[in-house]
Amino acid sequence: MQALKETNFHFPEQTGFYRGKVRDVYYFKDKLALVATDRISAFDVVLPRAIPYKGQVLNQIAASFLEATASVVPNWVLNQPAPNVTIGRQCETFKVEMVIRGYLAGHAWREYSAGKRTLCGVTLPEGLRENDPFPEPIITPTTKAAEGHDEDISREEILRQGIVSKQDYVQLEAYTRALFQKGTELAAERGLILVDTKYEFGKADGIIYVIDEIHTPDSSRFFYSEGYEERQKSGEPQRQLSKEFVRQWLIENGFQGKDGQQVPEMTDAKVSEISQRYIELYEKLLGKKFLPQDYASQPHTLQESIAANIF
Repeated sequence: MQALKETNFHFPEQTGFYRGKVRDVYYFKDKLALVATDRISAFDVVLPRAIPYKGQVLNQIAASFLEATASVVPNWVLNQPAPNVTIGRQCETFKVEMVIRGYLAGHAWREYSAGKRTLCGVTLPEGLRENDPFPEPIITPTTKAAEGHDEDISREEILRQGIVSKQDYVQLEAYTRALFQKGTELAAERGLILVDTKYEFGKADGIIYVIDEIHTPDSSRFFYSEGYEERQKSGEPQRQLSKEFVRQWLIENGFQGKDGQQVPEMTDAKVSEISQRYIELYEKLLGKKFLPQDYASQPHTLQESIAANIF
């Protein structure tokens, strides 16, 4: 299987280009084209091997959830000319990511189990176990780093530093909670629990839009609803849909993105396994068969798709 690790297109009216951890972004006058490549990152580090079909999986999941939440919060999408390409409004991006958590899992659990009882300025209750629900969802923002690690930050610090105005931040919080509520309802229809997720926002012509992807396995964590209570009572790990299986494999092999640590070798078998897991995530989240597109061997078709829908 081939993977689309990067693109290097050049368009006549292109005004800029940005290569993120996993996306290649082409800027035009008032639009942008986002190519979801097959690169994969964990602990804010891009791993050396790309994962076949991962970009298509994430882009199509995001497209489905953005369409399903468009009546709740305006989003940046204009159209999707190819399975791993989205064209949308060019927005001025807010320099924070809005992370919202309904359960004590992942990063929050690692902090809690280390003895911390405050996360991003939010006080956490005593006596919680891993994967327990919070009394109500909590928002734990992070700074949005162009390179390296995103950092936890509190609401108070965001406002003190003027990273986001108070008026805009209040709106970001309201949109975050509304999206999480809608995402929770959509997940329940698929027999899933939306555990935690992150949203990014931008502004264009005075309007705030949710941008990038939402409710994908890379940006979110899902538990299976069936058996959740029983597993919590018995102290068993929860069955989940997320990228956590990649993080756990890295942790087990001595890598958490810290200085001096080496990314473990990703064999062909491991790459294939991860690819299949992403396809399974797609089919469970969307309830339909995944139809793979081989853009890795024909990148010119992506370039043509973008050009036809921009100009």
